[in-house]
Amino acid sequence: MSKQEGITVKKEQDFSEWYQQLILKSELADYTQVSGCIVFRPRSYQVWEKVQKVIDLEFKKIGIQNSYFPLFIPESLLSREQEHVKGFTPEVAWVTQSGEEKLNERLAVRPTSEAIMYDSYSKWIRSYRDLPLKLNQWNNVVRWEFKNPVPFLRTREFLWNEGHNVYSNEKDLDKDRDIILKIYSDFLKDYMALPGLIGRKTDREKFAGAKATYSIEIIIPNGKAIQGPDFHDDGNNFAKAYNIKYLDEKEKEQYVLQATYAITTRMLGVMFAIHSDNKGLVLPPKLAENKLVIVPIIFEDSKAKVFKEAEKIKKELGIYNPILDDREGYSPGWKFSEWELKGIPLRLEIGPKDLKAKQVVLVTRLGKKLNIKISELSKKIPKILEEMHEELYKNAEKLMKNSIVETNNLNELIKVIENKKIALTQLCKSEECEEWIKSKTNGAKTLNIPFKQKTNLGKCVYCGKKADYSVYIGKSY
Repeated sequence: MSKQEGITVKKEQDFSEWYQQLILKSELADYTQVSGCIVFRPRSYQVWEKVQKVIDLEFKKIGIQNSYFPLFIPESLLSREQEHVKGFTPEVAWVTQSGEEKLNERLAVRPTSEAIMYDSYSKWIRSYRDLPLKLNQWNNVVRWEFKNPVPFLRTREFLWNEGHNVYSNEKDLDKDRDIILKIYSDFLKDYMALPGLIGRKTDREKFAGAKATYSIEIIIPNGKAIQGPDFHDDGNNFAKAYNIKYLDEKEKEQYVLQATYAITTRMLGVMFAIHSDNKGLVLPPKLAENKLVIVPIIFEDSKAKVFKEAEKIKKELGIYNPILDDREGYSPGWKFSEWELKGIPLRLEIGPKDLKAKQVVLVTRLGKKLNIKISELSKKIPKILEEMHEELYKNAEKLMKNSIVETNNLNELIKVIENKKIALTQLCKSEECEEWIKSKTNGAKTLNIPFKQKTNLGKCVYCGKKADYSVYIGKSY
């Protein structure tokens, strides 16, 4: 593989350009003629399919059912939400005509589904016996709200799950909040090899219309944070906007309580950005469609025998969906570079010398090289894949820990942000202090308030009054 076909910049020198090349050259995505809307190529979409499969199974265990609501939302429904919920003004795309005929009412292309779903909820829910109601959608949304799209990380159309649960009491809502956040955090750790900062958003940064927002924040190599999966306790704000009421056990009319939650395809970009290197894509083994590639080392006098053994190994290791690269006319080195670029976790090399020794050379995508007897491959590969996952997680955890600096001095906090790090500091609840910090740090904001707090808090880093909590502050996408 020529230098031009591989990645031509270093991750540590120009992260933005490196990331763009990674996405295109590893065949994860491609641009289209619609700005901010990308093609999910098979190599990335199969990862999203696994996200759906694993998380969907866990959702169903707690009674969450899948449904599908329309892509188009009448303006009258969306405006009810905007009028009632302060700050909820998504930049939507509008459908205004069909063919040459103007529509009587504009239709929003789904920025999120509260408006269309809750109109139905108001008709379906009558009694406490109808609750809880837990519905989820795996769908796409469109948000026309930015100028500089980044594949996966910031796109105008993206894919997600959007769960919309309805309850009669806070106890059940809080119970599901903890379970759903654990489902998300477990997936990030066990499948994506990603640690995250779990906590509650400040009132200033919570979702518009929510009583409280809980998030998992991920730190990427350029020092910025990205909000990952989240959960919103919406109280009865949306219930009042859409008149969702029920009769309780005493025949008294009550507004329902609601919660929403999501994981999006931006997590694919986060994972690609954190794990991948200057050779190309690095995928946690559980999310790789093809977990290994077999590359025969070909010489004319032994070609037939080597191919035969390679075919046999491919069949025996079928559980890993192996690729047999038996293309002729390409050097082994060219093939090695190609499969490294595309992120295949394991490479098995077999040539005439290996055939005589009844072994293969196994090379992991993380650079470990082993000679393994062919008879022991089935036994050893699972452990090697597990060790790869653990190494990726430890590396990501190290990145996260090294990116956080604890300080309660305003000048130091400003320097932390300038040095592309995340600050853990102490704040009061005043939104004015958050606004001042944002202006002093050229755009850094509170990320979330960790669940585990110090017993004795000091003073607010900005105003000097008694602090209400420790909080992470940093720049984010």
